[in-house]
Amino acid sequence: MALHAPQRSYQTDPIRHPEGAPPTVRTKRAFTLLVLTLLVPGAAQLIAGNRRLARRALAVTVTVWVLALLLLVVGLINRGAILTVFTHPVISLVLIVALVVLALAWALLFLNTLRLIRVPLLAPGMRPLVVLALVLAMVLSSGGLGYAAYLIGVSRGAIGTIFAGGPAIQPVDGRYNFMVMGGDAGADRVGRRPDSLSIISVDAKTGRTALISIPRNLQNAQFSADSPMRKVYPDGYNCGNDCLINAINTEVNQKYTNLYPGVDDPGAQATLEAASGTLGIKVQAYVVVDMAGFQQLIDAMGGIRVKAGGWVPMSGAALDDNGDHAQPVGWIAPGEQTLDGFHALWYGRSREFASDYDRIARQQCIQQAMINQLNPATLLSKFQDIANAGTKVVESNISSSQLGSFVDLALKGKSQPTTRLVIGPPDFDASFPTYPDFDAIHAKVKSVLAEATGSASDSPSPKALGSTTTAASSGVGLAGAGRAGLAVPGTLPVGATAGVGQRAPLGQYNDIGPDGVKVTADRLDYLFRTGQNDILNEIMAGNGECTPG
Repeated sequence: MALHAPQRSYQTDPIRHPEGAPPTVRTKRAFTLLVLTLLVPGAAQLIAGNRRLARRALAVTVTVWVLALLLLVVGLINRGAILTVFTHPVISLVLIVALVVLALAWALLFLNTLRLIRVPLLAPGMRPLVVLALVLAMVLSSGGLGYAAYLIGVSRGAIGTIFAGGPAIQPVDGRYNFMVMGGDAGADRVGRRPDSLSIISVDAKTGRTALISIPRNLQNAQFSADSPMRKVYPDGYNCGNDCLINAINTEVNQKYTNLYPGVDDPGAQATLEAASGTLGIKVQAYVVVDMAGFQQLIDAMGGIRVKAGGWVPMSGAALDDNGDHAQPVGWIAPGEQTLDGFHALWYGRSREFASDYDRIARQQCIQQAMINQLNPATLLSKFQDIANAGTKVVESNISSSQLGSFVDLALKGKSQPTTRLVIGPPDFDASFPTYPDFDAIHAKVKSVLAEATGSASDSPSPKALGSTTTAASSGVGLAGAGRAGLAVPGTLPVGATAGVGQRAPLGQYNDIGPDGVKVTADRLDYLFRTGQNDILNEIMAGNGECTPG
């Protein structure tokens, strides 16, 4: 009987003893062990190999499953907590290490499974197929974990470069208020002057957002009560025509850094305090975006889609200090466009044959288009490029430990309407930034934030992008009936005011000019070369109109 015992073993347990099993059984056994290792790491060792190793592997597998289920439950209850796992500098490092260890352990299990399969026992034609299947399974499992660790590492590096490690901030009156400055440093400029200045106010519960744009030429900006600069300018930033709000950054960094001991960027902090005092709200944090970084970020996203309302020039070199420029290097045509970073940057910055308020409208449109189009599919498919471009953001004092909760708020607010305000046309008269009425600003800001409080379902008649606005409570007139970013047929364009002279309705001359000639880029070049600025002004009347794609 002892002589026949091995044969009975082959027949009763071909998984553990495949030597006497038929070729088809051996093939099925090989693929079964591979599938078990892929789906339940350690199961193959339990039925065909070292049971001690199997128990350890299965313990790890069950632990990972339990943790994943726990994270899923927590994510359904508190999405921000899960996002914090991936954005917190310490927790994300622990996660990276854990993923790398799991990837290596899983790879070793597959190699052990390959030994258990005993490839020489397989039919010659099946051997390469089994090895190929094992390699693919390893790429799917260990490779997937390793790639996940890599992506988290990339995001962790970008977050560490961009964001601060300071204390978390708390909402004020139920809102987080962030200042976003477009840093405009160049060889022809002293220091970095904000080319755009916006406040993004976010409801701390719902994510409902209000976007408030402050013109760079606002005069007599008021510093908040707690600002060190209030001692220098107790009556506001009122040193004359050169004291525009976008000059604060450079002046403070050159003259008053001693007022901000321990602050990384005194100029940005002082500008934040000026925005707080001017708007009558508490702005808690800032982000400074480098223009080159903005361009790279748009390119990393694959471009952005907008519907341009009018022709926009891409200005040539500056000829003097009066705003005169050489021949435009190109023109952005009206209609639906997919703009790369270079053209999106020009679309947001161009102000020839337009006003600062036309430009603000286009900038708001670009910001909204970026929010709309930065979806999970884009983020995952182009994650590394987006993260690398993100490091071009010069700086921010937002705490990296709080980033997850802010991302969660952004996701909540994405599906809700954005309330908008410009401290200038179309919400105030064109002369308002030169002679601002701060009581009127505070009243208007209060009204806008009240409108942007709560969710879309419980706010009465929310104004989405492009809805009409009302005049400020002080009686300051509007430049036109449309909110920045959308034209109302028959009204004055953004930037036009009563008494200044009316231009044509927005977009009227996009195709055929006021002289009856078809409008093309070549035609616009000719009008520029021959100095026919009156016709150009009429054609450009709609270039503050924009709808995000």
